[in-house]
Amino acid sequence: MVLVDGAASLPHSELSSLTDSSQRFRPTLGSFVYDLLRGRIPEEEIELEAVSQIRRLQAAGVKVTHLDTHKHTHMFGRVLRPVLRAARLCGVPCIRNPFEPEWSIVATSNAPLMRKLQVRLLRTQRRRFAQFVRETGLITTDGAVGVLATGTLDRTALERLLSRLPSGTWELVCHPAFYDDELETVGTRLRESRATEHAALMATVPDFLKARPDVQLIHFGQLSAAG
Repeated sequence: MVLVDGAASLPHSELSSLTDSSQRFRPTLGSFVYDLLRGRIPEEEIELEAVSQIRRLQAAGVKVTHLDTHKHTHMFGRVLRPVLRAARLCGVPCIRNPFEPEWSIVATSNAPLMRKLQVRLLRTQRRRFAQFVRETGLITTDGAVGVLATGTLDRTALERLLSRLPSGTWELVCHPAFYDDELETVGTRLRESRATEHAALMATVPDFLKARPDVQLIHFGQLSAAG
């Protein structure tokens, strides 16, 4: 689900606070959060747009197993509440838990200091997230592993994370891809790193699963069924 750095599904006339006249969201996460925390973005508009995006996918035949947001905007309560309402309205059973556990942060030793501070600061929203999700009745995981390692997740970093994996249900956040001409045109800092992550996953995960028969690889649709 996109609420920043993209185009809206609904017209500007219905999202006068969330979008500009060209139907575009705010270009950066910082500008979005700045206005969000000052009450300039009504929850009603977020819910309307969330429902529109979900139903557009469902109308196209896509089974929406869970909700997530670009730049993890749903970690903030003023986004999470309307997104959860939209999920219930559209019959979506799960939502991503975007918060990285402390053990994973500690294991990601090569991340920049500022990035570590940002991830730890955002963790202050974790308890409220868990409370809202629990009250709404949606299903989520115990956390997201690899958020801090975004852009630096090579084989060594991945092996370090997996070797420390405790019991629970964890989502491995990664951005694998083949580096080609199409990727070169995408406006993202994650280009060369995507090929590195793909190689790390292919080299590490199969052997890890063989060595750890207690670990089961699932997707959100299976998480929903288990819940």
